[in-house]
Amino acid sequence: MSRVAKKLINLPKGIELKEADGVLSIKGPKGTLNLAKPQGVNVENKDGVVRMSVDNDDDMKMAGTTRAILANMITGVTDGFTRKLELVGVGYRAAMAGKDLNLSLGFSHPVVFKTPDGITLATPTQTEILVSGADKQQVGEVAAKIRAYRKPEPYKGKGIRYAGEKIIMKEAKKA
Repeated sequence: MSRVAKKLINLPKGIELKEADGVLSIKGPKGTLNLAKPQGVNVENKDGVVRMSVDNDDDMKMAGTTRAILANMITGVTDGFTRKLELVGVGYRAAMAGKDLNLSLGFSHPVVFKTPDGITLATPTQTEILVSGADKQQVGEVAAKIRAYRKPEPYKGKGIRYAGEKIIMKEAKKA
């Protein structure tokens, strides 16, 4: 079996793992997440410890993937995930208007981003956006969609970037 699938997952207190009709459901204080269980992968929950097993050797790779996704789901329903975005550029601003995010990114019009269900957007300052939620994949996807409105350009570095992201700057033309 894969090395990842051999690791056990400890369920924290207050987290419920249920299996019904081929769907794994994890319920916690931050919400409920569901995962369609792949064929050939068995999930055992005994005394708050989750263990993976497979029916045959061809399913080993899916057992490791399923274990990693389950571990992220458990972290999501207990603590949640957060991605921080930074706006760099003169006049670039972000502000919340109800549940919608208003972005001024140097276009002739403001960009309005509608917040999807299960995601919380916050703007602690005008140049910071916090994307948080229980589903790691959805948090990353929403952050990538917001970043796609104005990716950092390589000459001045203006745009929307992830916190801590390094932009490789190009040298300007020489006369």
